[in-house]
Amino acid sequence: MRVFAVANQKGGVGKTTTTVNISAPLAFAGRRCLLVDMDPHGSLSNYFGFAPESVGSSTYQLFLNEAPDPKDLIVETAIDKLDLMPASPALATLDRQLSVKEGKGLVVVDALAQLNKKYAYVFIDCPPVLGVLMVNALAACERLIIPVQCEFLAIKGLMQMVRTLAMVNHARGSDLPFTIIPTMFDSTLKTAVESYATLKDSYPYNLWDKTIPFDPSFREASERGMPLTLLNPRAAGAIAYHQLLTSLLRITYEYEQKTLSEPG
Repeated sequence: MRVFAVANQKGGVGKTTTTVNISAPLAFAGRRCLLVDMDPHGSLSNYFGFAPESVGSSTYQLFLNEAPDPKDLIVETAIDKLDLMPASPALATLDRQLSVKEGKGLVVVDALAQLNKKYAYVFIDCPPVLGVLMVNALAACERLIIPVQCEFLAIKGLMQMVRTLAMVNHARGSDLPFTIIPTMFDSTLKTAVESYATLKDSYPYNLWDKTIPFDPSFREASERGMPLTLLNPRAAGAIAYHQLLTSLLRITYEYEQKTLSEPG
């Protein structure tokens, strides 16, 4: 099982769109995938028609004392081999509820360990704030994907995310590899071009070498509850996400091989 977390400490940068469009081609190719919605807003759940305020079970239950079987929290989406553990608004209360409890940073790690033989890939859609949910996601994943809209405020959010990652790395005693994905890029806008140049200058070793373009087709796909990569594979945005998936699989494999070859 390979586990990816998709996060940024700013909303509206394409986290859910990225999660949906890189997981769907894998499922379409026959690899069973699990999507884990860790955001109280439940954008990922809503995408597939599961309203967070009315789901019977959700990722919230993972953090309760009854320790449910995680398989009981999973629902099937309309896409074969693409399953979902939905979110609920109650997730927003966890930081307050768990503030005096210890041992809640590995809840998702433990849950995924029980699902290891069932899924080939897991994608965790994170909330845009640092708290117990993001800490769990970062502890559970083997690579962090950070979508960043090519504009000034989104880059500020990225800076916060990188600082958060440094704290998490210190706590876990090892560096979590991450890949920055420029999203909603419009080459006709001066601000977008300048922001992309800033990303290349500031994060040359972690920035994906392509961009996800601004593509109105994403809106139509979300309205229909279908990933653009399946609905219209020839759309510019779909082509870019297919390229991103290929790149992520390659660099993840290369990183694994490098880690295995290192002494100790």
